[in-house]
Amino acid sequence: MSAMDTLPPLRDVIATHGLAARKSLGQNFLLDLNLTAKIARQAGDLTECDVLEIGPGPGGLTRGLLSEGARHVLAIEKDRRCLPALAEIAEAYPGRLTVLEGDALRIDPLAHLTPPIRVAANLPYNVGTELLVRWLTPPEWPPFWQSLTLMFQREVAERIVAKPGSKAYGRLALLASWRCDTQIAMHLPPGAFTPPPKVSSAVVHLRALPEPRYPADAKRLEAVVARAFNQRRKMLRAALKGLAPDIEDRLIAAGIAPTDRAETVSLEQFCALTRTLEA
Repeated sequence: MSAMDTLPPLRDVIATHGLAARKSLGQNFLLDLNLTAKIARQAGDLTECDVLEIGPGPGGLTRGLLSEGARHVLAIEKDRRCLPALAEIAEAYPGRLTVLEGDALRIDPLAHLTPPIRVAANLPYNVGTELLVRWLTPPEWPPFWQSLTLMFQREVAERIVAKPGSKAYGRLALLASWRCDTQIAMHLPPGAFTPPPKVSSAVVHLRALPEPRYPADAKRLEAVVARAFNQRRKMLRAALKGLAPDIEDRLIAAGIAPTDRAETVSLEQFCALTRTLEA
């Protein structure tokens, strides 16, 4: 009998521990263990890796990660109601699951992880984007993680992988594609969750590149991109006019027409523009 077989069904766990999902915590639980195992497999071979999981809830994905062979899982959970359920999983997988109670935005996980490290999580909706941006913009690159396998609302997932010219293209797509290979690994309908959210979801897989795709100062690139997309309907010569008095000349030097709008400009062009502003 496997460790997974010794654990009760997740619906029974939720009933036993009174784990009704709370909207205030962005909770939507995934109870189908076939799906959670499939999500875990999107993260690749985990047998030689530690895995960071944020918001495990009753532990559906946690079970998937462990059954797929993760060397060690560090789960950070804010809702203390979930701790007894996670303790049952830790007992079934001795020495392979550590649970920290607290806010993932405030906890430094690195003291509890040994490289190589991957991140896999059904992220709470209310903190998912902020966590992703933090992971994509560390002080130094490469980051502590090899890859991110993350569940988002489908709209957010499409923004992460968007290409120039699409309505979804913006800051998230540029931050992600500058330093990562990105793809949507799978889609999930609302009915896969308890309670069902109002929107579909998708799993995004991001693999960290050894170095950024094009040279540019990270903070300056972020500032340029943020300003460009904060006024995405404006031509760039207007949206970026506060960055330099000769912004039109700098746009042209970067291969960008001053009348272009942000959503048509490629990552390579934004990096080139950032370098002209540094000069």
